[in-house]
Amino acid sequence: MNARGAMGEYGETLAARRLTGAGMTVLERNWRCGRTGEIDIVARDGDVLVVCEVKTRRGGSFEHPMAAVTPDKAERLRRLAERWIQTHGGAPPGGVRIDLVGVLLPQRGAPVVEHARGVA
Repeated sequence: MNARGAMGEYGETLAARRLTGAGMTVLERNWRCGRTGEIDIVARDGDVLVVCEVKTRRGGSFEHPMAAVTPDKAERLRRLAERWIQTHGGAPPGGVRIDLVGVLLPQRGAPVVEHARGVA
């Protein structure tokens, strides 16, 4: 694994901890759907299915992690959520929500983890 991949995996681990700390249950990590793409984290928040995109950046990088979900990315996440539901027995009673967890790794100090609910 390269340094970028290791940084992404570390960010996803921090994101999963944040979600479970908020009372969610992580169902899957890095769920792949052929050429359509990947869902970083699939979780359950009560009766809501949560599709979570994780963006990790080093401090001082050009773009803040929370700015990384473009309209095209949001649409791809919606399509991936539909595919996950199709392969796992249907939609939950509370529906589906798309969240974003941004992880900022500063040069010094603890990582900053931000969780935005319902971004798309």
